[in-house]
Amino acid sequence: MKQKQPILGKAGTLIFLVLISAFPPLTTDLYLPALPQMVAVLNTTQAMVNFTLSIYFVVYAMGLLFWGPLSEKVGRKPILLIGIAIYVVASTLCGLANNIELLITARIFQAFGGSAVTVIATAIVKDLYDGREREQVMATIMSLVIIAPMIAPVLGAFLLKIASWHMMFFCLAFFGVVCAGLSMCYQETLTSRYKGSILRSWGRLAVVFNNPRFITLLVIFSLVPMAMMSFLSAGAYIYIDGFGLTEQEFSYAFAFNALFASFGPAIYMKLSKRFATQHIITLCFMIVTLCGVLTFTVGELSPWIFAFIVAPTSMAVIVIRVPGTNLMLDQQNKDTGSAVAIIQFVSMMSGATGMMLVVLNPESMIQNLGTIQFMTGLISGALWLKAKNKPFITAKLTFNN
Repeated sequence: MKQKQPILGKAGTLIFLVLISAFPPLTTDLYLPALPQMVAVLNTTQAMVNFTLSIYFVVYAMGLLFWGPLSEKVGRKPILLIGIAIYVVASTLCGLANNIELLITARIFQAFGGSAVTVIATAIVKDLYDGREREQVMATIMSLVIIAPMIAPVLGAFLLKIASWHMMFFCLAFFGVVCAGLSMCYQETLTSRYKGSILRSWGRLAVVFNNPRFITLLVIFSLVPMAMMSFLSAGAYIYIDGFGLTEQEFSYAFAFNALFASFGPAIYMKLSKRFATQHIITLCFMIVTLCGVLTFTVGELSPWIFAFIVAPTSMAVIVIRVPGTNLMLDQQNKDTGSAVAIIQFVSMMSGATGMMLVVLNPESMIQNLGTIQFMTGLISGALWLKAKNKPFITAKLTFNN
């Protein structure tokens, strides 16, 4: 750790980073079991309810580009606290919504506030850690953050039994308040602030975009989230409406997928001690491609077959995220906030695209999902094979290993 956190300490800082990194999965996964019910309660369509998911990711992605460069000018902590405040208010409004229009509007503001929190989380990791230590911290954070998708649907299904879906958003508001308390204990980690104007700080995005090494890796690693995010969008409808599972049974199936994925970062850290990172990434792209074929051909035979195909896909995507994100950050010595914003923006837009594509034809969601998995694995894998031996990649991987 390059800077001490006198109040949080080393362990407290890790817990703090895990919690503020958990905003996206909690905000989306907690109310997944309620999606089919919300269609009836809000007297709307499946597409409109699903829009509350996709619009979240679109606005979230746009917010990253707003907050990331701004944090280089005003500091990490002010942006973090502002983002949490917006998130808490918006989550409360979501809980008070009694029509789909108000819910969508509140979700837009919820996404905008949440984007500030998560872009700062990754920027703080870059501020505090370097090289292999950063990779280990990122792997630990990802492993623990994935617990959120395991717990969130189960908690959401439980809340549906004792209360309405509104309670889920009140729980998110409370989570935001807890994170606000921890954020007050965090000591600013930005040591060198951008000296230009606020308007010019957003121009730093163009500086990062002009880095060809960064952009090469961005293209490779930002397509693959489509494979997991499309499942996030379609999972509830496939399990509940397609296979006939209850909301509680769906939450267990979803938790199984998240549990499988949670092993990804730990598996990567162990494998990277014995095998070249290039080979591990290549293998993961192959797994995503193969699972896409299996999803398309045999995924609809039973919920258990479907679950055991989708789970390795999610794990492979998470494994790729650890070295992929670290490699991209290694290409940029300055403008960390802008680099993180671009990484997360492109990934979220890719994921949102997958979420919209998978539900275009509701009658063939499993086949849609299989096609998305296959194409992302194939295209990203081919681009990776072409670039993996480039000097700017091998030099960083050799150093990290």
